[in-house]
Amino acid sequence: MEECMEEPMLIQSLAVSVARAPDYMSLSPSFQHSLFTSWIKQNIKKKECAFYSEDESGFTSWIKQNIKKKECCFYSENKSIKCPGFCMCGYPRDFHVEDAFRPNEFVGEMWDRQKHIREVPTDAYGDINFSGLGHKMGKYVRVSTDTSTDVLYELMTNHWNLRPPNLLISVTGGTQNFYMRTRLKKMFRRGLIKVAKTTGAWILTGGTHTGVMMHVGQAVRDYALTTSTTEDQIVAIGMANWGTVLNRDTLVNKEGCFPAQYSLDKQNKGRLACLDVNHSHFLLVDDGRNGHYNMEIALRSKLEKLISQQPLGDKGLKVPVVCVVLDGGYGALNTIYNAMLNSTPCVILEGSGRLADVIAQVAKLPRAQVTLALIRQLMRKFFSQEFKELWIIERTKKIQDILRHCQLLTVFRIDEEGQNDIDVAILRALFKASRSSGSPGQETWEQELELAVAWNRLDIAKSEIFTEESQWKSSDLHQAMRSALVGHKPDFVKLLLENGVCLKEFLTEDTLVHLYNNLETGCIFQRRLEERIEKSCKSTVCLSDVSDEFPPKGPTELQNVPSTWPDRDTGRDLFLWAILQNRKELAEIAWEQCRDSMCAALAASKILKKLAQEEVDEGDEAERMWELAECYEKKAIGVFSECYSHDVQRAQRLLIRISPSWGRTTCLRLAVEADDKSFVAHAGVQGLLTQIWCGELAVDNPQWKMLLCMLFPPLIYTDLLTFRRDEDIHREIRRKERMLTMDSVTRRDYMEKPDLQPLTCTSRFVSFFSSAQITFYWNAVSYFGFLWLFAFVLMTDFQTKPSWKEYLLYGWLASLVCEEIRQLFDDPDGFGLQRKSMMYISDLWNILDMLCILVFIIGLACRLTTVLFYTGKIILCIDFIIFCLRLMAIFTISKTLGPQTISVKRMMKDLFFFMFLLTIWVVAYGVAKQGILIDNEERLNWIIRGVLYEPYLIIYGIVPTNIDNVEFDMSTCSVNATDPLKPKCPVLDADSMPVFPAWLTIILLCVYLLFANILLLNLLIAIFNYTFQEVQDNTDTIWKFQRYELIKEYHSRPAPPPPFIFLSHVYIFFRRKVLHRPPQKFKRFMEELSQLEEEEVLSWEAFMKENHLANSQRDLSQSMQCRIQDTSDKVGGMVELLEGEQDRDSGAMAKRLAHLEEQVSQSAKALQWIMDALKSHGFSGKEEAPVLSLQRTTPEADLAVSMREKGTENTFGEHHVNARCLQYPDSTVSRFPVPEEMVPWEVEFDNYEPPIYNADESEQPSGSDTALNKYRNPEGRTGMKGKGALDHLGPNQVLDPVITCWRDDQKSALEFLAVWDKKEGIWTIPGGRVLSGEILPQRLTSILGKKLNEQIKDKLASKAEVFNGYVDDKRNTDNAWLETTAFNIHLDRKDLLMADLNNMAESSQVSGELVQWQEVSRRTLACAYQRELLRKVAELHCRCF
Repeated sequence: MEECMEEPMLIQSLAVSVARAPDYMSLSPSFQHSLFTSWIKQNIKKKECAFYSEDESGFTSWIKQNIKKKECCFYSENKSIKCPGFCMCGYPRDFHVEDAFRPNEFVGEMWDRQKHIREVPTDAYGDINFSGLGHKMGKYVRVSTDTSTDVLYELMTNHWNLRPPNLLISVTGGTQNFYMRTRLKKMFRRGLIKVAKTTGAWILTGGTHTGVMMHVGQAVRDYALTTSTTEDQIVAIGMANWGTVLNRDTLVNKEGCFPAQYSLDKQNKGRLACLDVNHSHFLLVDDGRNGHYNMEIALRSKLEKLISQQPLGDKGLKVPVVCVVLDGGYGALNTIYNAMLNSTPCVILEGSGRLADVIAQVAKLPRAQVTLALIRQLMRKFFSQEFKELWIIERTKKIQDILRHCQLLTVFRIDEEGQNDIDVAILRALFKASRSSGSPGQETWEQELELAVAWNRLDIAKSEIFTEESQWKSSDLHQAMRSALVGHKPDFVKLLLENGVCLKEFLTEDTLVHLYNNLETGCIFQRRLEERIEKSCKSTVCLSDVSDEFPPKGPTELQNVPSTWPDRDTGRDLFLWAILQNRKELAEIAWEQCRDSMCAALAASKILKKLAQEEVDEGDEAERMWELAECYEKKAIGVFSECYSHDVQRAQRLLIRISPSWGRTTCLRLAVEADDKSFVAHAGVQGLLTQIWCGELAVDNPQWKMLLCMLFPPLIYTDLLTFRRDEDIHREIRRKERMLTMDSVTRRDYMEKPDLQPLTCTSRFVSFFSSAQITFYWNAVSYFGFLWLFAFVLMTDFQTKPSWKEYLLYGWLASLVCEEIRQLFDDPDGFGLQRKSMMYISDLWNILDMLCILVFIIGLACRLTTVLFYTGKIILCIDFIIFCLRLMAIFTISKTLGPQTISVKRMMKDLFFFMFLLTIWVVAYGVAKQGILIDNEERLNWIIRGVLYEPYLIIYGIVPTNIDNVEFDMSTCSVNATDPLKPKCPVLDADSMPVFPAWLTIILLCVYLLFANILLLNLLIAIFNYTFQEVQDNTDTIWKFQRYELIKEYHSRPAPPPPFIFLSHVYIFFRRKVLHRPPQKFKRFMEELSQLEEEEVLSWEAFMKENHLANSQRDLSQSMQCRIQDTSDKVGGMVELLEGEQDRDSGAMAKRLAHLEEQVSQSAKALQWIMDALKSHGFSGKEEAPVLSLQRTTPEADLAVSMREKGTENTFGEHHVNARCLQYPDSTVSRFPVPEEMVPWEVEFDNYEPPIYNADESEQPSGSDTALNKYRNPEGRTGMKGKGALDHLGPNQVLDPVITCWRDDQKSALEFLAVWDKKEGIWTIPGGRVLSGEILPQRLTSILGKKLNEQIKDKLASKAEVFNGYVDDKRNTDNAWLETTAFNIHLDRKDLLMADLNNMAESSQVSGELVQWQEVSRRTLACAYQRELLRKVAELHCRCF
C-alpha cells in the first residue's frame, strides 16, 4: 500500500517540476539536464522481470492431461498401530478427500491398495528452488507408478528441454548413509562425472540426500563449482518415492509452482528423506501410500528400458544404459535384478559395502559354490544381522540369476592392477555386454566405435576397439569419420585416419555435401549459406552454393570446390570445410593431409582474413579468425624454412610453382594477397626476389659498377661485372674437381654432364639491360629528367605557342600514359580485367599516377586556350608538386628510406583525422574573434581570412595586432570596408578607438593558444611518435614486403625508359594485335611444372612438412610448460600409485590373515578329532583338554569345509533356468524362489510352498495336491504348481520342424525358415502343438497354407531327427512341462518347393506374420532352447555354429 501511495505523489512532483521550468531556465542546459537526470533516477522507477520463465500455461495444461498422482479413496482406520487417526494407506485422516469418508461404495470391504487407490491429476509440478544454498533451481513433478514411460520421456525432452542422452547411468545402492573408503569415494566421484561429461549422459538416482544419492550429488556439486557455463552442467535426475520425501507439502500446488520454495531440514526427519539439492530434475513417484520404500523401482526399470530403446545417431544405434551399484540392500538387489532382465549391464563397486560386497565376493566363485549357506554367511558378515530363511532363499535365487548373466556383470575392484578409473570400467561393461549379445561381429565393432565417437572417449576406442586383433577396412570407418567431423571431435578424426581411413574413398561428393549441410551452428559461413538457400528457396546446400558464396572478387581458391579432376586433393576439400567454420583442431588435421601444404596454409590465412574483415561486427569470432590466420602464416613459414634449409633451389621453386589445387596461383602470390608480411620477409623469399631483381646479373655486384656500365656499355664485356652464368660455371668446376677426387679414392668412373657455356656478347648485353635493377635505375634517371624538363618549361619556356621543349614534355608524358595503360591491361597472372582493375586502383602510387596524368591533361587543355592560359599554367604548377610527391615511390627500394615512406603515408592518414579536431578549435576561435572585432563584414574573402587564415597563423606564432587596443593602428584597416586590400576596422568610438573588450579577446587568445599549440599539437606529436615507433619496430618486415610489388613492376616493365619506352609499346601492340601472339609468361614469378615434376616437388614438400611437424612437436615437448605439466602428471600418478599400493597391501594382508585363520581352524578341528579318538580308546590326560575353537572364520572357508564334510563339493549341476523365472509369463503371479541346489526333488526343501496357477481356470480346484502329485517335472522344482499356461498336466508334446536350405550354390551359409515373434523380438522355428490327425504343427500349417503344407509332408520321409526331450520353457511348472521332437527337413535350392516358399516369404512382409530365411548361426536372435536346436542342425550339416 505504501508503494501504491508513493507512485501518484512522485508523478505529481514530476509534473509540478516540469510546469515550473521557467524558474530554472536561467541555468545552463547541461546543468538543467544533470539536475533532472539525478531527480529521475532517485524517484522514478520501472518494473522488470527478475526471473526468466517461459509461458507455463501450455505446460500446465499438458501436465493436467497426461500426468497423474495416486490418492486413497477409502479411509480405513489402521488398527495395527498405536497412534489413531491413520488410514491403511499410511496417511492421516486430514490428508484424505471427502469422498474417502463415504463408505457406501465399499461397504463391508477390506482395504485393498489395488482397488482403493485411484489416479487423479497431479498437484505437484513446476520449478523447485532450494532456499539457503545459492538459490539452486531444478524441475520436479509428482507422477503415478502407472504413468506411461513415453509420457515421462516426452516430459523430460520436450517440456524440460533436456537433450536426449548418449548414455544413461543408473546409480543405485544404499539409501542410508554408509562409509566408503576415501580413495574409492574420490575415484567414484571423479569417474562418474568424467563419463557423464564426456559422453553427454544422464545420471539417474533415487534423488534424496542420503546414501549413494548424496555421493552422486556431491560429485555433481564439485563439478558445477569448476564450470561456469550452463551448457556443460551434468543432468542428474532423481526418481524418489513421493511417500518418503520430507517437506513434500511445500511442493503441492494444483496450478504448479514456479518456483516452489523447498527447505532442507536434515534434523528430526525420521524415516523420511530430503531431496538432494545437487540434482537438476526430480520424478517423484507416488503409489498412493505414505512411508513405503522402493515403490519407484518398477517405474524406474521401465523408464530405463524405454530410454535404452531410443535411437542414438543415424545408424540404428540405441541409447546404452548401465547400472552402477554401491552398497545397497533389498531395493538395490531388485534394481539389479530388473536391470539384468532388461539386458542392462551392471558395474558393482567392491568395497562400498553390504550388497555390493556380497555380489563382488560370489562373482569370483564358480556358480556351483554360490549356495544358500554361502549367501547366509555373507549376509551375516556384511549386513551384521540375521535374516529369515525365506528372505535368504529369495535373495539367493536372485543373486544366482544375476551371476548367470556374467556378460552383464562387471566388478570394479580397487585393489586389482589396472583398475584405476571407474569411468573406463563403466564403458568397458557396456562393450562387454554388446559383444556377448549375439549380433554380427563386424557390426558390433562398428556400433562400439559409433558409441565411442558419440561419447568422445578416445581412450576407450584405443584400448577396446582399435586393438591388434581388430581388422578394419576404410569403408567400415566412414560412418564414424562422418560423425567425428560433424561432432567436431578432432582426436577421433586423427585416430581414424591413423587406423586406415582413406580420404579419397571417404570424401565423396555426397559426403562433402553432407558436411556442408551440417556446418557448425552460428559460424559466419553457415549464416551466409542459410541466407543464400532462403533466397533460392532450397532446403539443402549443394556444392555450387558453397562456390557461389565467394564472388569473383573473392578468393579464387574456392571457385573449384570440390576438385573435379581425377587426382583431386581431398585433403584440400576437407581443409576448406574446416577453415570456413574456424575449427582450429580439425583444420590442423586436414592441413596435414593436404598435398600442397604451403599453399593450403597461405590460402587459409587469406580466406580467414577476408572473412574477418567482412564480419568485423562478429567480435570474438572475427578475432579468433585473425589469430588462426596468423597461426597458418606461421605454419607456412615453418614448412618453407624446413625446405629452405635442405634445398634452396627447390624451396624457391615451390614459391613460384603454379598450384592447380588453389586457383592456379602461386605461394608467393597468395602470401602477398593475404598480406602475410612475415612470410614474404623470409630470407628464402627475399633471396628469390633479389635474384629476380638482378636477373642474370650476380647478386653481389656493387652498385657503382652497374652505374658505370650504364654510362659506358662496353664495360659489360669486361670482367667488371659478374653474371650468374659465370658463378654457375665456377660452381660446376669445383663440383667436378670434388667428384674426380672422390673417384680417385673409390676408383669409380665419373659420369660427366654437359658443360655450361659462358654468355655470348649479345646475351651479356641483353641480360644487363633487361635486368629489373637496371630498368629501375634507367627509369629513375628518366623520371628525374622528366621533372627537370617539366620545371624548366614552367619556369623559363612557357610561351603562348609551345616550344619544342614543351612538345618533348608532352611526348614524354604520353609515354608515361601508355605505360600506365599497359600496366592496367597487362595480366600475366590471368586475374581478369575486373580483378586486375581493382588491384591497380588499390595501389596508392597508381592512384597518384592517375591523378598526375588527369591534372596534367586539365592544365594542358586550359593552357592551349587564350582565355585560360594562365590558369592552365597554375594547374600545371600544382601538378608538378604531385609529380614530385610521386618521386617518393623510387625510395621504396632503399632499405633506409623505404620504411620512412610508409611512416609518411600513415602519418598523413593520422594528420587527416587530426585536422578535424584542429578545425573545431580554429573555427570556434575564428568566428568568436571575427564577431567581437568586426561588425557586419560582407566581403567573403576577408571573412575567410578572419575565421580560418588568421587563427591558423596564430598556431605558428603570428599573433594579430588588432585584438589589443594598445597595438591598434588605423592605417592597417578600412573604416567602412571601402579599401578592398585592407580589412574592415573594428567598431570605433568618437575618439576613433576600438570599443571591443580587449580583456576578453586576450583571454580567448590565451585559451586558444593553450589548447591549439600545447594540447592538440602535442597530441599530434604523440600520434606521429606512435605511428613511427610501430613502423620502426617492423621496419625490416615492411620494407621486404614492399619490395615484391616494386620488383614485379620493374620485372614486367619494358627495358627502355620513358620516353623511349614508347617504342616497346608499339612493339607489344604489333605483336598482340597484328601478329596475334599470346602474351609472354613471366617464369620468374610463375612456373608451370610437368606432372612428373609436380609429383616430385609435392612429395619432397610433404616429407619436409613431416620433418617440420616432428621438430615442432619436439620443441613443444621440451618447452617449460610441457615439462611442468609432465612433472605434475607424474607426481599425481605416483601419489595414486602409492595410495593404491597401500590399499592393495592392506587387502593382501587381510587375505593372508583369512587364509591363516582357515588353516588354524582346520588344525584345531584336526586336533579335536585326535583328542576324541584318543578318548574313545581310553586315553586320558592329567588335566582337562582345552576347548579348541576359532571365533572368526571366513564364510568361504566354512562353506568349503562343510561341503567337504558332506561330500557335496561341486556337485550342483546346471538345472533348468527359464522354468524358474520368478515372474510367470503373461500373468501377475510370481513363482516361489528356488535356488540352484534346491531344484532336484531328491533334495529336501522344507520351506517350499509354491503357488498353484492355472491360466484357463478362475478358481483353483480343491484337493488338487493329490492330483498334481501324480505329475512331477523331470528336471526338478520350478516354484509353481498347476498346469500354468500349458494345455494339460504332465508332458505337453510339441513339434519343431527346422526347414533348411543353402543360401547359394557355393554353400556359403545354411539358412532356416524363421517366423518373427513381435512380442519377444526374436526369430522362432514355426513349431507348436499338433492337432489330432495331423503330422505337422498347427502353426506351420497356418503359415504355409494347404498347398505348401502338403508339399512339406511329402518331404517328411527324408527328415532327420535332431532332438527329442524336455524343453526348458518359461511356461513349465512342477506338474506340466513341454517336450519337443525336433527334426530337420533340408530342401534343394533348385526344387520347385523353394520357389513357392520364397514367394510365400515375400508376401508375408505385407501380411501379419513375417517369414524369412535366416542364417543358422549363434548371431541369429532366438530363444535359448531353439538356439540349441539350431546348433544341433549346424552340426548335422557340418557347419560351424
